[in-house]
Order: sequence, then C-alpha cells, then structure tokens
Amino acid sequence: MTEITRIGVDTSKAVFTLHCVDEKDRPVLRLNLRRGQFLGFFRKQQPAIVALEACGSSYHWARELTALGHTVRLLPPQYVKPYVKRGKNDQKDAEAICEAAGRPGMHFVPTKTLEQQADGMVLKARDMLIGQRTVLINTVRGHAAEFGLITAKGAANVEVLFPAIEQQSDIPLVAKEMFAMFRQQISDINERIAELDARVNAMHKTSALSRRLATIPGVGPITALTLTIEIDAAQFESGRHLAAWAGLTPKDHSTGGKQRLGVITRAGNETLRRLLVSGATAVIRVASKPGNRQMTEWLRALLARKPRKLAAVALANKMARIAWALMRSGETYRREATPAVASV
Repeated sequence: MTEITRIGVDTSKAVFTLHCVDEKDRPVLRLNLRRGQFLGFFRKQQPAIVALEACGSSYHWARELTALGHTVRLLPPQYVKPYVKRGKNDQKDAEAICEAAGRPGMHFVPTKTLEQQADGMVLKARDMLIGQRTVLINTVRGHAAEFGLITAKGAANVEVLFPAIEQQSDIPLVAKEMFAMFRQQISDINERIAELDARVNAMHKTSALSRRLATIPGVGPITALTLTIEIDAAQFESGRHLAAWAGLTPKDHSTGGKQRLGVITRAGNETLRRLLVSGATAVIRVASKPGNRQMTEWLRALLARKPRKLAAVALANKMARIAWALMRSGETYRREATPAVASV
C-alpha cells in the first residue's frame, strides 16, 4: 500500500475533509470524517505531515495530532488561498492546504501550549470587557444627550452624568431607572477589569521575558505579555520580519524597477499592532516635552519630516524590532536613566 506522507485537512464544526498524498505528491486518498472519527483515523496512520489552516480549534487539533506522533503545520488562511483552484468546495480547500504545506519557503504558525492559550484568554477577556464598557458609556452619553445633558469625553467623565440625571425633574422615572441600570453594569464591569488588571500584573511579574520586554520605552505589562504569548522569536529571521508580520511596514506596489510604497499593510496580529502604536504615541507625547531625554536624534529627525501619526507607526516598527532582539538575545534594553514614560 502506498505510504501517505502529507495530509491536508479542511476543518469544520462537524465534517473534516482530508486530502492525502504520497512522497511524490500524488493524491492517494480523499475522504470525509465526522468529528468523532477524526482522531481514530490518525491513530491508525503512520507519522505524517498534517496541514491545517490556523483558525478556530486548530491549536487543539495540532496538540492532539502531535501527541499521536504526527508533524503538524498550521498555515495562515491567506497563504492557502492562492492554491485554491477555480470554484470552491471542501475537497478543493483540503487539496489547497495540502499543496501549500509542501511548498518551500512557506511560513507556518507555531502551535500554542495550553498555558499560552490560558494566559491569552486573560488578555482577551480584558479587551472584551473594555469594549463592553465603551459600548455602555456611549449608550449612556447618547441617551443623556437626548435629555439635554452633555459631559466631557473620557470614560471617567460619564460618572458626572448620573447625579445630574437624578437632579433633573423633567426626566421620566422610567428613563432614570434605565440610566441606573447602565450605571450598575458599568460599575460591575469596572470591578471585573480591576480584577483582571491585578491578574495581568501578577502574570507579568512571574514572567522573566515579559519583565525584560517592559524595559523598552513605551512597552508596559499588557504589551509585554502580548509579545510573550503571541510571538515565537525563533519563527522570524530578523526583527524586520517581525515588524512586517505585525503589519507595521508599507504595502509594496513596486514594478519595472520603480519602488512604490503605500499605506501600512495592517497584517498580522491586530491587537499587538494597536498596542505597539499606542505605546509609540505615548513615547512621542512624553518625548516632545522640553528637555526630555526620550527625544533622540532619530526621533527628532523623524518628527521634523513626518506627521506624528506616521512617526508613531515608524517608532512602533522600531519597538517591534527591538523586542525581537531582546527575545532572541535574552538581554535587557539598555538606555540612560530618563523620566517615566507612559505605556500600555
């Protein structure tokens, strides 16, 4: 019987489609498996390369298949798409995944451990709660404006509205009850966020890598932990590759020997990119104060020729490259003593 060397798997909620090839890349088996049959099939197979798209539940299946002795390769979906033939169905998707996994120079997504996924959940839960709080605050501000009550921007300023609402005699009782409900929900979320902030700080203190990364100006516990959890520095050849993966480099539209660079790609991890740009913006804000030693010659020249927002992206790119260097070398960022810099 022909030996299977590589298997492409198109996953779904219930049915998994497999495309199997031999050592000469010839298709030898195509089949659909129910979820309950999936691991049983691979238990009977000799160790092979198993390729899946890096999507929902892919880390779980990668760990399970690795435990069975298989070599798992997780591919970004955008790297698979060019190999999909005309039309689209599960069989063609599985074939494209199998084909892409066998190409030289293909980049793969590292499999997360259970601990990394658990730590990542803390950060994502915090982001989710902050988003919910923002929705509630905007709802309160919008409804209050309909009753003629306006307050300054900012999450902290919404609390000023509630006493003013209570004092307004012309606001119906039903509306006041709704505002009170929103106030209680915001208070509850603030408590949950405070609890998660304490957990994040504890995670940061127990991680040597996170503490080293936090020595970079503009990198705080949240950014440092995100880098620690989401990034495997060994997967990138250089800091430039990491910055490009994070979407902090311009799009390339060059042709005919003429270089044309566009807006930043915004590829990769959206949360990491946002944190790096926010940290860079904080560095620029503090460095712009007279006499601040964060204002290096490089940053001064950059701000002289570029708007602040573009400069923040360029500085975020530099921060990503510095982070890669620290992760690979095991060193701590070295700089002269300077005033504290706001970080995220």
